[in-house]
Amino acid sequence: MQSTDLRNKESGKIWHRKPSPATRDGIIVNIIHNTSDYHPKVLRFLNVAFDGTGDCLIAGDHQGNIYVFDLCGNRFNLVQRTAQACTALAFNLRRKSEFLVALADYSIKCFDTVTKELVSWMRGHESSVFSISVHASGKYAITTSSDTAQLWDLDTFQRKRKLNIRQSVGIQKVFFLPLSNTILSCFKDNSIFAWECDTLFCKYQLPAPPESSSILYKVFAVTRDGRILAAGGKSNHLHLWCLEARQLFRIIQMPTKVRAIRHLEFLPDSFDAGSNQVLGVLSQDGIMRFINTQTCKLLFEIGSLDEGISSSVISPHGRYIASILENGSLNIYSVQALTQEINKPPPPLVKVIEDLPKNKLSSSDLKMKVTSGRVQQPAKSRESKIQTRILKQDLTGNFESKKNELPDGLNKKRLQILLKGYGEYPTKYRMFIWRSLLQLPENHTAFSSLIDKGTHVAFLNLQKKYPIKSRKLLRVLQRTLSSLAHWSVIFSDTPYLPLLAFPFVKLFQNNQLICFEVIATLIMNWCQHWFEYFPNPPINILSMIENVLAFHDKELLQHFIDHDITSQLYAWPLLETVFSEVLTREEWLKLFDNIFSNHPSFLLMTVVAYNICSRVPLLNCNLKDDFEFFFHHRNNLDINVVIRQVYHLMETTPTAIHPDSVLHVFVALTKGQYPVFNQYPKFTMDCQTQERERIRNDELDYLRERQTVEDMQAEVDQQRVEDEAWYQNQELLRKAEETKREMLLQEEEKMIQQRQRLAAVKRELKIKEMHLQDDVRRRFLKLQQDQREMELRRLDDEIGRKIYMRDREIAATAKDLEMRQLELESQKRLYEKNLTQNQEAVAKEMRADADAYRQKVDLEEHMFHKRIEAGEMQSQKTQKVMEENLAKAEQACLNTDWQIQSLHKQKCEKCDDLQRNECYQEVAKLLRENRRKEIELLNAMVEEEAKKWKEAEGKEFDLRSAKKASALSDAPRKWFLKQEINAAVEHADNLCHKEKSRFQNEQEDSSCLPRASQLNDTSEMDPSTQISLNRRAVEWDTSGPNLIKKVRNLRQRLTAQARHRCQTPHLLAT
Repeated sequence: MQSTDLRNKESGKIWHRKPSPATRDGIIVNIIHNTSDYHPKVLRFLNVAFDGTGDCLIAGDHQGNIYVFDLCGNRFNLVQRTAQACTALAFNLRRKSEFLVALADYSIKCFDTVTKELVSWMRGHESSVFSISVHASGKYAITTSSDTAQLWDLDTFQRKRKLNIRQSVGIQKVFFLPLSNTILSCFKDNSIFAWECDTLFCKYQLPAPPESSSILYKVFAVTRDGRILAAGGKSNHLHLWCLEARQLFRIIQMPTKVRAIRHLEFLPDSFDAGSNQVLGVLSQDGIMRFINTQTCKLLFEIGSLDEGISSSVISPHGRYIASILENGSLNIYSVQALTQEINKPPPPLVKVIEDLPKNKLSSSDLKMKVTSGRVQQPAKSRESKIQTRILKQDLTGNFESKKNELPDGLNKKRLQILLKGYGEYPTKYRMFIWRSLLQLPENHTAFSSLIDKGTHVAFLNLQKKYPIKSRKLLRVLQRTLSSLAHWSVIFSDTPYLPLLAFPFVKLFQNNQLICFEVIATLIMNWCQHWFEYFPNPPINILSMIENVLAFHDKELLQHFIDHDITSQLYAWPLLETVFSEVLTREEWLKLFDNIFSNHPSFLLMTVVAYNICSRVPLLNCNLKDDFEFFFHHRNNLDINVVIRQVYHLMETTPTAIHPDSVLHVFVALTKGQYPVFNQYPKFTMDCQTQERERIRNDELDYLRERQTVEDMQAEVDQQRVEDEAWYQNQELLRKAEETKREMLLQEEEKMIQQRQRLAAVKRELKIKEMHLQDDVRRRFLKLQQDQREMELRRLDDEIGRKIYMRDREIAATAKDLEMRQLELESQKRLYEKNLTQNQEAVAKEMRADADAYRQKVDLEEHMFHKRIEAGEMQSQKTQKVMEENLAKAEQACLNTDWQIQSLHKQKCEKCDDLQRNECYQEVAKLLRENRRKEIELLNAMVEEEAKKWKEAEGKEFDLRSAKKASALSDAPRKWFLKQEINAAVEHADNLCHKEKSRFQNEQEDSSCLPRASQLNDTSEMDPSTQISLNRRAVEWDTSGPNLIKKVRNLRQRLTAQARHRCQTPHLLAT
C-alpha cells in the first residue's frame, strides 16, 4: 500500500510508482495531510465527491483546503483555501470544471478548478448544510440542512424554491432520483414523498413500513436506474423499496455485529443496465460491507476495527471507492482488485428474510428464524403465494452450475439465454464476455517470451503478400503470427493462418496478448483435426460438413457434384477465413457471439447453414468461377436466419453424423504456460522442413550468384554511366570554355571602348581643372590685392586716428601745463611776498646755486641729447638692416613664387613622376633657404637688440654715478629746496592727477633718473624742454615693440606663403 503526504503542497503526484492494489484490501493509495510546521498536525478530510467521469475526485479538510485528485493523470492540485471547514461537496455540475462546497458559515460557494476563482456565492440557510444533490442534467441542485431544503438554478445561481417544514419534523435527506425528473424527500418521521422537479407537484408518498420491522430511517441509497430505494437506520435491517410499485418488497438482515447503519450506496455494475445489485453498507464499527441484494452474498468488505471508515463515496463507473477514515486520512480502493475473489464461497453472514408480495404485507410473512446449517422457509400464506429466497451455502451447489460458472461472476447458461433473447451481446461488454467465455489465462510472462523471440522468418515479407495500408495493423499481425509460429512450428507453414487471424487482430489490435490467446483458443477448440492432413485441407472435417449437408439438403449437394464443386470450394474458403470475407463486421461479431457460446461443432454447422440459406443463388450458378466468387465475396444474406438455421441443424442432426461426436468439448488454455500443440503429422512436417531447408539453401546460392552478377552488372553500368557523365562534362566544359572566351573578347572590346571614353573624359576633366585653377589663381590674386588695399586703408585710418589722438593729447597737455604755470606763478608771487625779507639774504646763495645747477643741467641735457642721438643713429642702422633684410626676404618670396609658378607650369606640361619629385625637391630647397634667411634675420635682430640694451645699461650706470656724486655735493642746499618744492609738487599733483596717471607707465620706464633730480628738473627746467624729453622717451619705448611686432608679422606671412606653395603642387597632382 502506497501512502502520500500532501504537506501543504499545492500540486504533485498521487503515487510515485504504478499502484498494484492487493486483493486482500484493494487499497490503491492512502492520502494523509500533515502540516510542515515545527509541531506537525494532521488535517482531517471531511468530505469527498467524484465528478461525472469517475476519474477525478475532490476532497476538503477541516481547515477549508480543497484538493482535486486526478486518478488517470496521477496528479493532485490545491484549488481553493476557504479558511473554514466544508460540510458538503458536489463535483458533477454541467460545467465540468466547477464544483459546489457548503461551508461552516451556512453558505454555499461555487468555484472553478481551472481558474481557481469564485464563480458564485449562495446564501439562505440558517443551519449547516450536510447534503448537496445535483440533477442529472447539471442544471439544478438541492442543498439540505436540518430545517430546510432549497432548490437552486445553477445557470443563474438563484434560489428557485424552498421547502419549509415544522420544527417538530426534521429533514433527513432530499435528493434527485437518477435518470428522472423526480425529487425524493425523506423526513425524520419515516415519511417519504416524491415531487416533480419542474412543477414541484407531489407525485406520490410511500406507505409506512410494517410496525413489526419499523425502524427510523437515517440513510438512503438509490440504484442508478432510480427503481429501488434502500433505507436503513439504527438497526441491522435493510429495507428495499420498489419505487415503481411504491411498496416495500424486501427486508435484509445484516449480521449481528451490525447494530446501526451509517451510510448506504449502490455499487455500479457494467452488466446490470443501472439495476444495481451490489449494495455497500457502512455500519457503526467502521467496516463497509458489500452485499448482493439478489443472492444475499457478502462479496467483500473494506475497513477494519483499527482503521474505521467514517464516510465513503463510489465513482459513477464503479471502478473506485473513496473512503474517509476516522483518523482523517483518505483511502482510494480499486473495485477490480476487491472483486477478484468474489466467486469464492463466503460464510453465510447475510440472508433474505422474505420476498414480500405485491398486494399485501404482513409482519408474520417477514419474520424468519435463522438457525445453524439450513435456513427454514416460513409457512406460505393462504391469500397469496410468497416467493422466498434462502441464502444457501456455496458448498451445496451441483455440478451443472459449477460447470456453467465463468470467471468474473458470469454464468454461461444465463449468457446463452441472453444471447437467444437478443441475438447478440451488448457491444460495450462483448469483449469482456468473450474473455470470460474463452477463459483466457492472460499469461503475460509466456507471451512476453514469445514476443521476445522476434519476427519469425516465415513472416518477414508479410507485407508483400498482404499489403495492409495501416502500418500499426501490419505490425500487430506480424507479431501475432510470429508468436503463433514460435508456439508451434506448423503455423510457420500454414498458408491460411493470416486469413484466419486477421479479423481477430483487427478487433484486438490494442491488446496483443488477448488477440494471441483468442486465436490460440480458437485453434485449440474450433480448429480441431484441421492439421491431420497437412499441408492439404482437413479432409475429415470437410467430409463431416458434406455428410451433414447431404442429410439436410441432398439437392444442393447433388448440384455441387454435378458441377464438380467439392467441399474444398464451398466449405473450406469459409473455414479458413472464419467467414470474414462473406460477412460485415457487425454480422461477423454477432456470429462469433454464438460460436464462442456453443460447442466447437457450431462452426462446422454454420458452414452447412450458410450453404443451405444460400441454396437459391447457388442452384442458379453453373460455372466454377461463379461458385468461387460467391464464397469469397459478401452476399445478400440475413445473418439472423443463418444463426437460427445453425441452431436448427444442431438439434436435428443425427448423432451418427453430428460433428460433436468427433470434436471434444471446449478446453481452455492452461494458466502460466501455454499447452503444447502437436496435432499435426510430424513426419510430413519433418520432410517439408528438410525439403524447405534444401530449397532455401539452393535459393540462397542462387541469390548469392544473382547478387554477384547484379553487382558486376551494376559496376559495369555505373562505369558506363560515369564515362558518359565524364564525356558529357568534357563537352560541357569545352562549350563553356568557348562561351567564356567569346565573353572575354566581348568584355575586352568593351573595356577598350570604356578606356577610350575614360581617357577622353580625363582630358576634358584636366582641361576643366586647368581653367578652374587659372580662375582660382586670378580670383586669389584679386582677393589678395583687395586685402592689401583694405589693409593699407585700415593702416591709413589708424595713423590718422593716432595723429588725431596725439594732437588732442598734446593740446590737453599744453593746457594742463599752462594751468600749472599759472598756479606756479601764483605760488611764486605768494612765495615772493612771504620771502621778501629773506630774499636778499639768500639771493646771492640762490644765484650761485642756480648757476651751478644750470651748468649741471646743461651738462646733463647735453649728455642726454648725445645719448638720444646715438640711440637714433643706432635705431636708424637697425631699421636700415631690417629694411634690407625685408627687401631680401620679399625678393626671395617673389623668386620663390616665380619658381613655384614655373614648377606649376612644368607640372602641367609634364605628368611623369620623376619631374614631379624634382619639383617637390626644388620647392623644399627654396623653403629651407627661406627659413635659413629668416633665422639669419632673426639672429641679427636679436644681436642688435642685445647690443642696444648693453649700451643703454652702460649709459644708465654712468648717469646714475654722476647723479649720485652731484647729489652728495648738493645735499645741504637741496634740503631746503626740497621742502618748498615738495609742497608745490603736492599742489600740482592734485591739479594734474589725470595727466599723471596717463604718463605713469612712461615715468616708470624712465625711473633710472633719481627722484631728486626729477624734482629739480621740474622746478628748474623749461616746460618745452620737459615735454620734448618726455615725448622722445615715449617714442623710444614704443618703437622697440612695434619693430618686434613687424618682424613677427613678416615671419607669419612668409610661413603661410610657403605652406600655400607646398599645398598647391599636391592639389595639382591629384
